[in-house]
Amino acid sequence: MAFLSVIIASLSSYAVTSLVLLHYPNLLHKSKNFRKVKHISHRGGAGENYENTLTAFAHAVSLGTDMLELDCHITRDKQVVVAHDPSLLRLTGVDAFIEDLDYHELPLLKKTLNIDFEPGKHFTGLEDETHRKIPLLKHVFESFPDVVINIDVKQGGDELIEEISKLITAHKRERSTIWGSFKEESSLKCYNQNPEVGRYFSIKGVIKLYLYFFTGLLPFIPLAETHLEIPLYSVKDTSHRTRRQQLYLRLVRLLIIRPALFRHLNKRGIPTYAWVLNTEKEFQVAFDAGVNGIMTDYPTKLRNFLRTHNS
Repeated sequence: MAFLSVIIASLSSYAVTSLVLLHYPNLLHKSKNFRKVKHISHRGGAGENYENTLTAFAHAVSLGTDMLELDCHITRDKQVVVAHDPSLLRLTGVDAFIEDLDYHELPLLKKTLNIDFEPGKHFTGLEDETHRKIPLLKHVFESFPDVVINIDVKQGGDELIEEISKLITAHKRERSTIWGSFKEESSLKCYNQNPEVGRYFSIKGVIKLYLYFFTGLLPFIPLAETHLEIPLYSVKDTSHRTRRQQLYLRLVRLLIIRPALFRHLNKRGIPTYAWVLNTEKEFQVAFDAGVNGIMTDYPTKLRNFLRTHNS
């Protein structure tokens, strides 16, 4: 009986301490100091311009975007380029890989590109070929020195991470760049290469984060990551889904959309960003849940939403 009393007392003490630190995490953890943003242009705004191009980035910046989200690969001649896919087939129609070509050999983007997060929809731009050139990361840094840039590190391993780090350092962008990878190994390499740069959680990191949260351990755990970036497919319209699919998405939504978690992270200086949302209804649900910012393929639409709802 005495042993049971000790167990109950210990669990009660743990629960109370966890709850207090959940609401007041700065009692234990120093808040991180990275700029928090609302408006994030996914691939520069893949629904309004050719994805991951200087034209797309310039358009998004002209709208007042807070952050440009982009993806990086490395060419055979060690140039860091901005492109989502390792293969050029979807983007250019050429069956080759970026890592197997020198930068000057990269073809132009196709005149019409599918929008990955808008099934069945495409973007077709102007005839001017300059809008369809795959850019170098250094040119993006040079063109938009005051804009926060979020880099998804793709294939390329240590070499790609090293070259990106060199560019970040050369342009003094440690405090205005976020990078990382869904792969835990690559994410840790980013941190080890340059721990001064903001880094988002890998998939494994996100899973661990939620496990810590649901077990009450999170308030006690130090976090090296600086940003939480999560997919919120569950807030999208599900009317066309089967009942089983709708039930699954509701369950996912219940598990992932946790305002208490977002508030806790926010107090620790870790903003939460949702991707990729493209309608006003999705924007509203995400912001109501407490996310700090939204990645979208339609920067004009998100800008108009923010103007309307901030007035």
